[in-house]
Amino acid sequence: MSSYNTAEYTVGWICALPLERAAAEAMLDCRHGDANSSQYTLGRIGNHNVVIACLPAGLTGTNAAATVAAKLMSKYTSIRFGLLVGIGGGVPSRESDIRLGDVVVSQPRNGYGGVVQYDFGKTRPGEFETTGFLNTPPMVLLDALSKIQADHLSGNSKFLQYLHRVTRQLGITPENSNTDMLFESSYEHVEGSACENCNTEQLIKRSPPNRDVAIHYGTVASGNQVIRDGITRDKLSAKLGGVLCFEMEAAGLMNSFPCLVIRGICDYADSHKNKIWQPYAAAAAASYAREVLAAVREAQLPIARIVDDTTKTV
Repeated sequence: MSSYNTAEYTVGWICALPLERAAAEAMLDCRHGDANSSQYTLGRIGNHNVVIACLPAGLTGTNAAATVAAKLMSKYTSIRFGLLVGIGGGVPSRESDIRLGDVVVSQPRNGYGGVVQYDFGKTRPGEFETTGFLNTPPMVLLDALSKIQADHLSGNSKFLQYLHRVTRQLGITPENSNTDMLFESSYEHVEGSACENCNTEQLIKRSPPNRDVAIHYGTVASGNQVIRDGITRDKLSAKLGGVLCFEMEAAGLMNSFPCLVIRGICDYADSHKNKIWQPYAAAAAASYAREVLAAVREAQLPIARIVDDTTKTV
């Protein structure tokens, strides 16, 4: 049995899908005895005791995420910050050359705190106006992002080392770049499990990816509906000042469970989306989350608000 009690866990790691949970568990340096349950996985990453929680099978969306976070906080009362880690649909643009397998990280930008809820607001004549404001990630995590970005620029990042570890442990092989296909936003998917029947003349011409996994920082769009239409994706992104990805849980957490959102890109939020890249994207997101925890020193934790204290002051 674990010798740890619930008050000794300081990091809450939330994911939505079983494959995301498997990737998270592969990042643990050790598990804590028999304390694991169907609801939580407990363990240590570096100097941090971590609680991993996954949404119940078949449930997605902001409300489901909020419920899981609330239950986690009520049981583990010393959580200092959270990580929301998993897969998402990317939004490539001239400014952001997002490819499948890349990672998107929520960071304040263009007046948003890192996450914007695109389906919450009020209708005006001829338009839909988003309202409300979602909190930024905790300062201790923004400080960690600054350090990680410097490490990547100086060649001191361990991200690829972590990624190799999880892909090897889970038996995930990097996908062939030939399956990374970005079509014109107006071109609809032709019936088939992948895009074997789609017209390759409708592909957007991009240079071959002569790089490793790229990390993109900026706004994550969150809502309760799956975006699988290229035109809708681009219109929403333009309206919100340029977002990097779409996902379905973050908006339910930011104001009650201060966290960083980390999404591995598995599709382009259009009608061509499929599951081919999901395992690798989940592994990439978990690897970056591990890098975040390595950048947060134990000595910094006392200056980070306990999650429950933060919600009481809002």
